[in-house]
Amino acid sequence: MSLPEVYERLADRLANTPNGFPRSKKGTDCKLLAKMFSEDEAALGAVMRLERESAEVIAERAGVDAATARLVLKGMVRKGLIHAGRGAGSLNYGLLPFAVGSWEEALPYLDEEMARLFDELMDETHGGNMVNIGPPIQRVIPVEQSVHADIALLPYEQASDMVNQAKSWGVRQCLCRKQKALVGERCEYPDMNCVTLAPVEGAFENQEHTTAVTREEALRILTESEQAGLVHSVYNQQEGLYYVCNCCPCCCGIMRGVVKYGQAHALAHSDFLAQVDAEACVGCEACVERCHFGALSVPDSVCLVDPVRCMGCGLCVSPCPSDALTLIRRPDGLRATTPTDHHAWRAERAKSRGVPLDTLL
Repeated sequence: MSLPEVYERLADRLANTPNGFPRSKKGTDCKLLAKMFSEDEAALGAVMRLERESAEVIAERAGVDAATARLVLKGMVRKGLIHAGRGAGSLNYGLLPFAVGSWEEALPYLDEEMARLFDELMDETHGGNMVNIGPPIQRVIPVEQSVHADIALLPYEQASDMVNQAKSWGVRQCLCRKQKALVGERCEYPDMNCVTLAPVEGAFENQEHTTAVTREEALRILTESEQAGLVHSVYNQQEGLYYVCNCCPCCCGIMRGVVKYGQAHALAHSDFLAQVDAEACVGCEACVERCHFGALSVPDSVCLVDPVRCMGCGLCVSPCPSDALTLIRRPDGLRATTPTDHHAWRAERAKSRGVPLDTLL
């Protein structure tokens, strides 16, 4: 049975945001959206901008009455399909991109069919326009203890600094590991370790799917994630960071782009690179087992680092029994520029993709 045409329009709208949305020749994209959006919600989403507007403006564009639109929009906010904020005397509403956005907020209602459709969409498109062009959506954050002692870290390079600057802390189940578990591919990594941050106190109190934690608990979760072999990643910007993901290559949709599909722009590496002290290296290959990206090898009893494959996460450093590994800054020619904030990222991404910044087609 064919889906209503409104889902094609919604898919086009999401695909033409800077973040992108992978289109499927088999219609898998629209089937997934139909699990997330009702027809009424899709009709409004298809005509919404990323920047917030009044319900009246959105209703006029969609050809529905304002009262009806307002009720639908409020329901969409509760489902995490759009975002809302106070305007001139009333709430204004803006469309969320698919990722990072409405897909992550599908955690409460993610079911087996949605999980299967997502896997099919990724296998068909390899992430499509979400991952095949820069700047990437996500960026790796290094394990701080892995960085050479003489190197100063910038605030946006330190997960602990992000946690310490926040006023509220929460933890929620990893959507990616839940999604893979629903299709029968549960991995060995813990899944209650997506750390969320807010600049105001009490932001995560009484939230059904986010558990409020203390600053100390958030820092402990990061440490335990490092010890488990998970990669820290955040939005690819310097300011306004509100979460720290702890990712595995078997489940994370973005890391799969690098590891499984060979998408160079799926994930931004950190500004660091693993360096080996050849005299100290004992050739035990403990680091090779720890590396998710195939960046390390031990061809002649001494570890070698592939600077192209190395993401600068630092997970290889801690298991080294001879302290032969450390992270150093990449040479200037191998560093990526991190956009200042989300507005800068969005503008750069829109230019790279050749799509309007926030103009409806």
